[in-house]
Amino acid sequence: MRRYLVAGNWKMNGSRQANSALLEKTAAGLARCRDVEVVVCPPAVYLDSVGQALDGTPIRLGAQNLCDRDTPGAFTGEIHGAMLKELDCEYVIVGHSERRALYGETDDVVAQKFQTAQTLDLVPILCVGETLEQRESGQTEAVLKRQLEVVLEQSGVVSLSRAVLAYEPVWAIGTGRTATPQQAQEAHAFLRSQIALRDARIAAALRILYGGSVNSGNAQALFGGPDVDGGLIGGASLKADEFLAICVAAQAQVTKS
Repeated sequence: MRRYLVAGNWKMNGSRQANSALLEKTAAGLARCRDVEVVVCPPAVYLDSVGQALDGTPIRLGAQNLCDRDTPGAFTGEIHGAMLKELDCEYVIVGHSERRALYGETDDVVAQKFQTAQTLDLVPILCVGETLEQRESGQTEAVLKRQLEVVLEQSGVVSLSRAVLAYEPVWAIGTGRTATPQQAQEAHAFLRSQIALRDARIAAALRILYGGSVNSGNAQALFGGPDVDGGLIGGASLKADEFLAICVAAQAQVTKS
């Protein structure tokens, strides 16, 4: 059985004081979610202090981005994966739609970052998803297949045995709009089927998260899909009560099974 994963992407938010209060309350409430893996991904400048605050808690540390180069050097402003490992990061988000849309990261760049993350012993959370225009024109599956194929061609299907996939429809990120449980399940099932064409065992074991305006009110329904293994949570991860409620929703799915 795949273990549910709930990852909080704090994006460019936080302060030392706010982070401390958020983590303290979140960690205290996770006793209700013992079967769910929980990760937080703060801004890079807070990775060290957040990592220290997580010591002794069940919460794991992730980063929001990394450089595509596998060796350090003259790349001003970039963060090498080994630096993330030194701060006890286990996960790193790659290919988030905001990186693709706002900073011009192509499928090839995302595939390279994915490979670099694994080379440096980080678990990539690979994000894929379509825009509203692409969905409305019936291109959802074609877009997901293209984004996934570039990674598979470069790193091979076996790489997904050390990775997490996240389906995040661009039209549902930070907009208040959310894919219906059926839409989420259909996209997740399609992604898993594409991987199964190469390796059914890896496809069955791969965790696929849903991301896109997940909150305490819709998490339980979204996580009910058989191919939905948790969530990549944005704004709701900045509110301890909301984030905990989402984790509880994931735990409820474990209890059902």
